[in-house]
Amino acid sequence: MKKSIFILGILLTISTSSFAQKTFTLSSNSIGGEATINEEFNGFGCAGNNESPQLSWKNAPKGTKSFAITMYDPDAPTGSGWWHWVVFDIPANIKELVSNAGNMKLNLTPKEAIQSMTDFGVSGYGGPCPPQGHGIHQYIITVHALKTDKLGLNANTNPAVVGYYLWNNTLAKASIVMYYQRTKE
Repeated sequence: MKKSIFILGILLTISTSSFAQKTFTLSSNSIGGEATINEEFNGFGCAGNNESPQLSWKNAPKGTKSFAITMYDPDAPTGSGWWHWVVFDIPANIKELVSNAGNMKLNLTPKEAIQSMTDFGVSGYGGPCPPQGHGIHQYIITVHALKTDKLGLNANTNPAVVGYYLWNNTLAKASIVMYYQRTKE
């Protein structure tokens, strides 16, 4: 009996770990649980470096034809949150965006990828910059595995429209969350 339970335990451990390894996953080697001065926006009273984090993903589902990346702050005092970064039409063979890829001047995203409008009113990455004393904000960075190679949108498309197209074309998504707050000085 003990032998049967032991063997069953080993089989459950092996099967669980093999399923977990096939999960669509997003990770970053440049951010942890909190945003830093590197990611913080430079403007609106913030003086950060405004560098988008390095991102990598693995185990996209079968049928993935492209990817999109979004960064969203649901805690912004706007009634609708705040879109900080929207990138789409990332080719299916790409599995990483390097640090600072959101800087439009550096051309670090794949040439086919489109960085569209954010709630800052410009394309590219706009880092965290919550109002002073507003508390901790969460910044949800999501990679979307898409069933289409192109969304048919352009760099002037607003985040709500991109979100609608993502909703209609997402096979799977994976997210990481970083937090940030500005204290009153």
